Amino acid sequence: MAEGVIEHRSYARVGLLGNPSDVYFGRTISFSLSNFWATVVLRPSDELVITPHPKHDLVNFSSLDHLVNRLQSEGYYGGVRLLMAICKVFYNYCREHKISLHQRKFALSYDTNIPRQAGLSGSSAIVSAALNCLLDFYKVRDQIKVEIRPNLVLSAEKELGIVAGLQDRVAQIYGGLVYMEFSQEHMDKLGHGIYTPMDINLLPPLHLVYAENPSDSGKVSLEMVAPSLMCRLQLLDFCLRLLAT
Repeated sequence: MAEGVIEHRSYARVGLLGNPSDVYFGRTISFSLSNFWATVVLRPSDELVITPHPKHDLVNFSSLDHLVNRLQSEGYYGGVRLLMAICKVFYNYCREHKISLHQRKFALSYDTNIPRQAGLSGSSAIVSAALNCLLDFYKVRDQIKVEIRPNLVLSAEKELGIVAGLQDRVAQIYGGLVYMEFSQEHMDKLGHGIYTPMDINLLPPLHLVYAENPSDSGKVSLEMVAPSLMCRLQLLDFCLRLLAT
């Protein structure tokens, strides 16, 4: 890797239990999934540049048919807006909390293989990876607590009208298997939940089923996604062992 280049990867997220009680002062368990990820690269630059992705931020098309097909499969929005939003949120947070930032510039680019519209938190993966790049570039990682970082990721997405809770961002910032408690007392007092990393080996074997083409996601049969009896028993065993700890 070239001198001064910073690269971070953030993984897809699966909400295992409690979703969506993170927005109702509840408790959840989520984990990051290493099969899919988003990568953000920060390079020192003479100008501040947000680099469009050649596929996800495509603006050149061979025909009108190509444009329409691309929109039907990929949607209207790529990752550039996510990178810009976290830059804004990060800057405002640092200014509000009197965290000094140097004046050097950078270029941000991203890539992702997280399936779209599959509930795997692809947007927040891009944002959280970008946040980690900014923390290292400005050398302020020790000044922004890890508990606060999911809030910054969520704030960036809310800038864009994305409706979500904290649990996805917590799992991606912490990594692995995480138990989260979002009681109103903690949220009001601390501004964040109580996050407890857990042993990933507690999980039973799990299978992920998703539609490669998001437009077909509503056509997946119930028989395809319904968990088997064995999987249900294994998940119940996991819950019982969790309660015993």
